[in-house]
Amino acid sequence: MTNNNMYFIANWKMFGNLKSINSIKNVINLSTKLKYRKAKIIYCPPYTLLDQFVKKTIKTKIDIGAQDCHSHQNYGAFTGSINAKMIKNAGSKFIIIGHSDTRNSGDTNKIINLKIKSSLNEKLKIIFCIGETLKEKRNKKTSQIINKQIKKGLKNIKKINNIIFAYEPVWSIGTGIIPELDDLRNQVKKIKTFIKKTYKVKNPLVLYGGSVNPKNIILLRKISSINGFLIGTASQNSKKF
Repeated sequence: MTNNNMYFIANWKMFGNLKSINSIKNVINLSTKLKYRKAKIIYCPPYTLLDQFVKKTIKTKIDIGAQDCHSHQNYGAFTGSINAKMIKNAGSKFIIIGHSDTRNSGDTNKIINLKIKSSLNEKLKIIFCIGETLKEKRNKKTSQIINKQIKKGLKNIKKINNIIFAYEPVWSIGTGIIPELDDLRNQVKKIKTFIKKTYKVKNPLVLYGGSVNPKNIILLRKISSINGFLIGTASQNSKKF
């Protein structure tokens, strides 16, 4: 997936209710303005709100995505689970896969690979999360870990045109700490270089996520190689988002 859009992806995690849908009205209004023409806004609410978000944004420039799916593509006896087919049927166009929250809940690289394959088969566009822990960072294994996550997550997947990469250092998520700008710039460059060489993609899209807020996003946008942001807590407040 290559284009000149700047992506702003709102990951609502396990927050929100029917009333909170109205809070995105401000964002809808902003998205219609000319200066935001190249801003691609994607909301990823909880499963229970997908249908309502799709209806709310159907005639706007805003797209809707899911936060995860089951690794099994077809229907089956998986209590409490939702597969990519159901997410597609609900009207979603995007899906987050590999977030540290789901990795912490047991998602291995193999499971993530199955989820990506399943989602691609349903023509969903993937937001593939990658990132290192604080321990891995201190041991100078960041690139090693990220490259492994990418290779294992995309095993036997040749075409990655519908995949956006979201670099989220695990140690930054929810901590209020972001990487030093030079370090982040270098890491994004390394990720893009690896993807280009491994998958023969000219211009891979790499977003940044991890404690993004209205204040530090001004600094983060100085890194021209970043193609957008995956935003958690701050995205739930339409005035901040």
